[in-house]
Amino acid sequence: MTADSKSRLKRPVHAMPVDIAHALRQHGLEAAYEARPPYQRNDYIGWINAAKLDTTRAKRLQQMLDELRDGTLYMNMDYVAKVHVEPQP
Repeated sequence: MTADSKSRLKRPVHAMPVDIAHALRQHGLEAAYEARPPYQRNDYIGWINAAKLDTTRAKRLQQMLDELRDGTLYMNMDYVAKVHVEPQP
Protein backbone atom coordinates (compact mmCIF):
# COMPACT_ATOMS: atom_id res chain seq x y z
CA MET A 1 0.00 0.00 0.00
CA THR A 2 1.45 3.37 -0.91
CA ALA A 3 1.69 6.33 1.42
CA ASP A 4 -0.81 8.22 -0.75
CA SER A 5 -3.45 5.52 -0.38
CA LYS A 6 -3.07 5.41 3.41
CA SER A 7 -3.83 9.07 3.96
CA ARG A 8 -7.47 8.84 2.89
CA LEU A 9 -8.42 5.79 4.94
CA LYS A 10 -10.51 6.51 8.02
CA ARG A 11 -9.96 3.09 9.61
CA PRO A 12 -6.69 1.90 11.15
CA VAL A 13 -4.22 0.96 8.42
CA HIS A 14 -2.99 -2.62 8.52
CA ALA A 15 0.60 -3.40 7.52
CA MET A 16 1.12 -6.10 4.90
CA PRO A 17 2.23 -9.33 6.61
CA VAL A 18 5.14 -11.14 4.98
CA ASP A 19 3.17 -14.35 4.41
CA ILE A 20 0.34 -12.53 2.60
CA ALA A 21 2.81 -10.62 0.41
CA HIS A 22 4.49 -13.95 -0.38
CA ALA A 23 1.13 -15.57 -1.28
CA LEU A 24 0.25 -12.67 -3.60
CA ARG A 25 3.64 -12.96 -5.30
CA GLN A 26 3.48 -16.76 -5.50
CA HIS A 27 0.05 -16.64 -7.18
CA GLY A 28 0.90 -13.73 -9.49
CA LEU A 29 -1.78 -11.54 -7.91
CA GLU A 30 0.26 -8.53 -6.77
CA ALA A 31 -1.06 -6.34 -9.61
CA ALA A 32 -4.65 -7.45 -8.99
CA TYR A 33 -4.24 -6.61 -5.28
CA GLU A 34 -2.72 -3.19 -6.03
CA ALA A 35 -5.53 -2.45 -8.51
CA ARG A 36 -8.11 -2.71 -5.72
CA PRO A 37 -9.14 0.46 -3.85
CA PRO A 38 -7.10 1.18 -0.70
CA TYR A 39 -10.05 0.43 1.62
CA GLN A 40 -10.44 -3.05 0.10
CA ARG A 41 -6.75 -3.86 0.44
CA ASN A 42 -6.80 -2.66 4.04
CA ASP A 43 -10.01 -4.57 4.85
CA TYR A 44 -8.64 -7.81 3.42
CA ILE A 45 -5.48 -7.58 5.57
CA GLY A 46 -7.40 -6.67 8.72
CA TRP A 47 -9.94 -9.44 8.15
CA ILE A 48 -7.27 -12.08 7.55
CA ASN A 49 -5.21 -10.94 10.55
CA ALA A 50 -8.24 -10.94 12.86
CA ALA A 51 -8.69 -14.71 12.50
CA LYS A 52 -8.13 -16.49 15.79
CA LEU A 53 -7.39 -19.91 14.30
CA ASP A 54 -4.70 -20.73 11.73
CA THR A 55 -7.27 -22.68 9.71
CA THR A 56 -9.58 -19.66 9.60
CA ARG A 57 -6.69 -17.39 8.59
CA ALA A 58 -5.70 -19.77 5.80
CA LYS A 59 -9.31 -19.98 4.58
CA ARG A 60 -9.62 -16.17 4.53
CA LEU A 61 -6.32 -15.79 2.70
CA GLN A 62 -7.47 -18.32 0.11
CA GLN A 63 -10.77 -16.46 -0.31
CA MET A 64 -8.89 -13.20 -0.94
CA LEU A 65 -6.64 -14.90 -3.51
CA ASP A 66 -9.64 -16.47 -5.26
CA GLU A 67 -11.52 -13.16 -5.34
CA LEU A 68 -8.50 -11.32 -6.71
CA ARG A 69 -7.98 -13.98 -9.35
CA ASP A 70 -11.64 -13.88 -10.37
CA GLY A 71 -11.86 -10.08 -10.21
CA THR A 72 -15.64 -9.91 -9.69
CA LEU A 73 -15.95 -10.34 -5.91
CA TYR A 74 -14.92 -8.50 -2.77
CA MET A 75 -15.70 -10.22 0.55
CA ASN A 76 -18.29 -12.39 -1.25
CA MET A 77 -20.04 -9.30 -2.66
CA ASP A 78 -20.20 -8.32 -6.31
CA TYR A 79 -17.36 -6.08 -7.37
CA VAL A 80 -16.90 -4.39 -10.72
CA ALA A 81 -13.30 -3.41 -11.33
CA LYS A 82 -12.53 -0.31 -13.34
CA VAL A 83 -9.78 -2.31 -15.05
CA HIS A 84 -9.49 -6.10 -15.03
CA VAL A 85 -5.99 -7.29 -14.17
CA GLU A 86 -4.93 -10.76 -15.32
CA PRO A 87 -2.95 -12.87 -12.82
CA GLN A 88 0.75 -13.14 -13.67
CA PRO A 89 2.21 -16.62 -14.22
